[in-house]
Amino acid sequence: QVQLVESGGGLVQAGGSLRLSCEASGRTFSSDAMGWFRQAPGKEREFVAAISWSGSLTSYADSVKGRFTISRDNAKNAVHLQMNSLKPEDTAVYYCAASGNYYYIKNSHGAHYWGKGTLVTVSS
Repeated sequence: QVQLVESGGGLVQAGGSLRLSCEASGRTFSSDAMGWFRQAPGKEREFVAAISWSGSLTSYADSVKGRFTISRDNAKNAVHLQMNSLKPEDTAVYYCAASGNYYYIKNSHGAHYWGKGTLVTVSS
């Protein structure tokens, strides 16, 4: 059974940092693009960041550019999201996602596999 499991969420003050991790199991994702999405209360899910299978391509939503960094460790079948300078508007459930097509995540904001999410709360 393919699973994506997120971790690292929690409560942090504005200006602080968190590092989210997503570990995949069931099959290797080293040939897949990975991404992060988020959904705030009462809002639709939105794209946050994407990374190609090799890590050579990355993309970010304008709202997080310069503050968040996506990275991956193919040897550990994992992807990470380093979040710095957090703002209250970053509060959301963050979801890990995977797809065989980087541009499907980056441009279509879709994915073929999804995690169950981890909650990030940023207090003002």
